[in-house]
Amino acid sequence: MKMTKLAIVIVTIAVALFILIPNLSWAQDAGATFKAKCAMCHGADGAGKPAAKIPSLVSDEVKAKSDADLTDFIANGGPSKKATHAFATKGLTPDQIKEAVAAIRALQKK
Repeated sequence: MKMTKLAIVIVTIAVALFILIPNLSWAQDAGATFKAKCAMCHGADGAGKPAAKIPSLVSDEVKAKSDADLTDFIANGGPSKKATHAFATKGLTPDQIKEAVAAIRALQKK
Protein backbone atom coordinates (compact mmCIF):
# COMPACT_ATOMS: atom_id res chain seq x y z
CA MET A 1 0.00 0.00 0.00
CA LYS A 2 2.81 2.41 0.87
CA MET A 3 4.56 1.69 -2.43
CA THR A 4 1.40 2.54 -4.38
CA LYS A 5 1.03 5.89 -2.62
CA LEU A 6 4.73 6.64 -3.14
CA ALA A 7 4.45 5.79 -6.84
CA ILE A 8 1.39 8.05 -7.20
CA VAL A 9 3.21 10.94 -5.50
CA ILE A 10 6.28 10.49 -7.72
CA VAL A 11 4.19 10.35 -10.91
CA THR A 12 2.19 13.40 -9.83
CA ILE A 13 5.38 15.40 -9.19
CA ALA A 14 6.86 14.27 -12.50
CA VAL A 15 3.75 15.31 -14.43
CA ALA A 16 3.62 18.67 -12.64
CA LEU A 17 7.27 19.37 -13.47
CA PHE A 18 6.75 18.27 -17.07
CA ILE A 19 3.91 20.78 -17.39
CA LEU A 20 5.48 23.66 -15.44
CA ILE A 21 9.14 23.73 -16.50
CA PRO A 22 8.60 24.98 -20.07
CA ASN A 23 6.45 27.81 -18.73
CA LEU A 24 8.76 29.10 -16.01
CA SER A 25 9.64 32.77 -16.31
CA TRP A 26 13.38 32.11 -16.32
CA ALA A 27 13.09 30.04 -19.48
CA GLN A 28 14.43 32.39 -22.16
CA ASP A 29 12.12 33.55 -24.90
CA ALA A 30 13.34 32.32 -28.30
CA GLY A 31 13.70 35.88 -29.63
CA ALA A 32 14.92 37.52 -26.43
CA THR A 33 18.34 38.43 -27.83
CA PHE A 34 16.80 39.98 -30.93
CA LYS A 35 14.34 41.96 -28.81
CA ALA A 36 17.08 43.16 -26.46
CA LYS A 37 19.82 43.97 -28.96
CA CYS A 38 18.34 44.39 -32.45
CA ALA A 39 14.72 45.51 -32.25
CA MET A 40 15.52 48.92 -30.79
CA CYS A 41 17.10 49.98 -34.08
CA HIS A 42 15.77 47.55 -36.70
CA GLY A 43 12.25 47.41 -35.24
CA ALA A 44 10.35 44.50 -33.75
CA ASP A 45 9.38 43.41 -37.26
CA GLY A 46 12.93 43.85 -38.61
CA ALA A 47 11.77 46.39 -41.20
CA GLY A 48 14.48 48.91 -40.29
CA LYS A 49 14.25 52.69 -40.48
CA PRO A 50 15.20 53.95 -43.95
CA ALA A 51 15.11 57.60 -42.88
CA ALA A 52 17.79 56.87 -40.27
CA LYS A 53 19.71 54.61 -42.72
CA ILE A 54 18.99 51.55 -40.59
CA PRO A 55 18.56 48.67 -43.02
CA SER A 56 15.70 46.22 -43.12
CA LEU A 57 16.53 42.72 -41.93
CA VAL A 58 13.65 41.29 -43.96
CA SER A 59 14.76 42.69 -47.33
CA ASP A 60 15.65 40.42 -50.25
CA GLU A 61 19.29 41.54 -49.90
CA VAL A 62 19.51 40.32 -46.30
CA LYS A 63 17.52 37.16 -47.10
CA ALA A 64 20.21 36.30 -49.65
CA LYS A 65 22.96 36.47 -47.01
CA SER A 66 24.14 33.22 -45.48
CA ASP A 67 23.82 32.49 -41.77
CA ALA A 68 27.61 32.85 -41.56
CA ASP A 69 27.36 36.35 -43.08
CA LEU A 70 24.65 37.36 -40.61
CA THR A 71 26.67 35.89 -37.74
CA ASP A 72 29.70 37.94 -38.85
CA PHE A 73 27.60 41.12 -39.05
CA ILE A 74 26.20 40.58 -35.56
CA ALA A 75 29.39 39.38 -33.91
CA ASN A 76 32.06 41.47 -35.62
CA GLY A 77 30.31 44.23 -37.56
CA GLY A 78 30.56 42.53 -40.95
CA PRO A 79 33.23 43.21 -43.57
CA SER A 80 33.39 46.89 -42.61
CA LYS A 81 33.85 45.98 -38.90
CA LYS A 82 31.04 48.35 -37.93
CA ALA A 83 31.60 48.95 -34.20
CA THR A 84 27.88 49.32 -33.43
CA HIS A 85 27.38 45.70 -34.47
CA ALA A 86 30.42 44.08 -32.86
CA PHE A 87 28.27 42.35 -30.25
CA ALA A 88 30.84 39.62 -29.61
CA THR A 89 32.95 42.30 -27.92
CA LYS A 90 29.88 43.58 -26.07
CA GLY A 91 29.20 40.35 -24.22
CA LEU A 92 26.96 38.30 -26.52
CA THR A 93 27.79 34.62 -26.49
CA PRO A 94 27.97 32.56 -29.69
CA ASP A 95 24.67 30.92 -28.70
CA GLN A 96 22.98 34.32 -28.32
CA ILE A 97 24.30 35.40 -31.71
CA LYS A 98 22.98 32.17 -33.23
CA GLU A 99 19.63 32.89 -31.56
CA ALA A 100 19.56 36.38 -33.10
CA VAL A 101 20.24 34.91 -36.56
CA ALA A 102 17.40 32.42 -36.03
CA ALA A 103 15.08 35.26 -34.98
CA ILE A 104 15.97 37.21 -38.12
CA ARG A 105 15.29 34.16 -40.29
CA ALA A 106 11.94 33.69 -38.54
CA LEU A 107 10.99 37.33 -39.27
CA GLN A 108 11.94 36.85 -42.91
CA LYS A 109 9.42 34.00 -43.20
CA LYS A 110 6.48 36.12 -42.03
